[in-house]
Amino acid sequence: MNQIIECFSFIDLTSLNATDTDATIEAMVKKVNEIPQRFPHLPNVAAICVFPSFAGLVRKALTAPHVRIAVTGAGFPAPQTFLKIKIEECRMAVEEGADEVDIVLPIHHFLSGNYALVTDEIGAIKEAIGGAHLKVILESGLLSTPQLIASAGQMAMEAGADFIKTSTGKVSPAATIEAAEVMCSQIKAYYQKTGKRIGFKPAGGIVAVEDALAYHAVVQQTLGAEWLKPELFRIGASRLANNLLKCILSNSEGVF
Repeated sequence: MNQIIECFSFIDLTSLNATDTDATIEAMVKKVNEIPQRFPHLPNVAAICVFPSFAGLVRKALTAPHVRIAVTGAGFPAPQTFLKIKIEECRMAVEEGADEVDIVLPIHHFLSGNYALVTDEIGAIKEAIGGAHLKVILESGLLSTPQLIASAGQMAMEAGADFIKTSTGKVSPAATIEAAEVMCSQIKAYYQKTGKRIGFKPAGGIVAVEDALAYHAVVQQTLGAEWLKPELFRIGASRLANNLLKCILSNSEGVF
């Protein structure tokens, strides 16, 4: 049960729908705000993740302590736009209140072998958002071999990523245990080389409690207990939060 509660505390509660409105995002934030009162024995989710245009709304509405505001940026989910636009979108989101920005690795440059463009882009965005955390999504389902996943992860970390993330959830396959194992191994190697701890975030299609526990096990076995905290491990999800609560509270119908 302790691991299930931990998984709940690692969630980036996510809403990235074309139908999102101020009202639906405010309703989600309200539920997060109510968690400490409704379930004082439980930790809250780690963050709320939304489109960048909602960063200011979440900042005004969020009252729950220690919950961070994450946004997608840089042309998410397919970063096929001008670099100046990517940089400005991420910078504006942080100005509006985002603590964290999730961007997609420029896969078109990566698969074309234009590695300098990949690292320059990530570095420029990281510089633009200052102290905000940068999560770089590898979109591992589009990388056909473990070697490509490993190379993309290493490149992102060296360019300034604070987290590496599996997927946007917009392509198939999304998160997989196989990709998680490769990425966590790269994080471990990078830590051994530099002494810097990079976070890991699986996302996309993680719904069942068993799935969350499987990713928890990968992190614990590969990186160790030091990574089992929201500062270094997140799970991008929406429906998973309710499923974890149902399991923790036995007869609960969930909250989200």
